[in-house]
Amino acid sequence: MTSERLDRILAGTGRYSRAEARKAVRAGRVTAGGETVLNPETRVSRESDIRVDGEPVDTAPFTYWMLHKPAGYVSSSEDERLPSVLRLLPDPARKRGVFCVGRLDADVTGLLILTDDGAYAHRVTSPRSSVEKTYEVTLDTPVRREDVTRLAEGAVKSDGQIYRPARLEPDENDPCRARITVTEGRFHEVKNLMAICGHKVLSMRRLSIGALRLDPALEPGQFRELTEAERNRVFLPCENDGNH
Repeated sequence: MTSERLDRILAGTGRYSRAEARKAVRAGRVTAGGETVLNPETRVSRESDIRVDGEPVDTAPFTYWMLHKPAGYVSSSEDERLPSVLRLLPDPARKRGVFCVGRLDADVTGLLILTDDGAYAHRVTSPRSSVEKTYEVTLDTPVRREDVTRLAEGAVKSDGQIYRPARLEPDENDPCRARITVTEGRFHEVKNLMAICGHKVLSMRRLSIGALRLDPALEPGQFRELTEAERNRVFLPCENDGNH
């Protein structure tokens, strides 16, 4: 079982600075495995039931969040014009240095994953992983049958840029609405694909990443942590809920 310095583990939770962690340990406020630890440099296991003032501390090496991104926020750390989605998360998550797994334009809403696990983020966003991402779009003109065929075969932009095949599913009740599933995650991919078909995207919302769907209980701007099972669902094929 791997052991690490206690002060480093506490500081890594985002709830304490390194100085605050060391001070808490020396004050006798921290226990590990039921025993009080007084030396901040003592090496302990993350699984040893670490508590501060009797309260359990989440010592997981990484943190993962699902956010229902609202419009008007950017998926970057800083922006001079618009606020970052990071402002919506609690302080401990921000202090851990979480970042967005991929990006959504400021006007795009829906499912966004944030984490401090670089390897996980790379796996999700790498074109090699072919992770499916499904969006609901509203267009300025009705979807046509030839649009579905064109995208399924792999569309080509006027500048010669080739896109992987995408799945376009028109809404049976509204000809100007559809769902589109892509696997590359290129910059403005969905908007470019719709433009190739002669449509302008009026609104767009990401519904799922792989088999992980946006939690319907989350209102725009709300968030919650992801379970391990949910994190892994990202790498499974998306599921058709039959409501479209």
